[in-house]
Amino acid sequence: METLELDTRTTLLDALREHLRLTGTKKGCDHGQCGACTVIADGRRINSCLSLVVMHEGSSVTTIEGLGQPGRLHPMQAAFVRHDGFQCGYCTPGQICSAVAVLGEVARGTPSHVSADLTARPLLSADELRERMSGNICRCGAYSNIAEAITEVAGRQA
Repeated sequence: METLELDTRTTLLDALREHLRLTGTKKGCDHGQCGACTVIADGRRINSCLSLVVMHEGSSVTTIEGLGQPGRLHPMQAAFVRHDGFQCGYCTPGQICSAVAVLGEVARGTPSHVSADLTARPLLSADELRERMSGNICRCGAYSNIAEAITEVAGRQA
């Protein structure tokens, strides 16, 4: 737990990067359109560039640094490595945080906008995966490898 005294206009992204020195979370577009800044706040994925840090007082915020460490990678991080789910790597922290949260959504039975059958288990068809990850853009185009990594981890959890 960290205690900070910041201007109320400080975004969660800037608090993480500039004040806590957690630079794994990336500033991409700074408008909530690319997903590079995705973190997990109280179990939900959010664009940290669109969220003020004061909105998360008392919250649990997990960044890429909180998922795993070298030598003890989170299963999603390890799957991204195995499936070469990155090229330049800039979007990767946001992609991984989003993917971890997506699997949490699936486990809770939370439907997406393309869920045709709300009783289907698991709720992770190819269309579901594309829809759920659509807020995370990869300019290098590693989408098929990212999908393979997520599908591998989802299969182990099913």
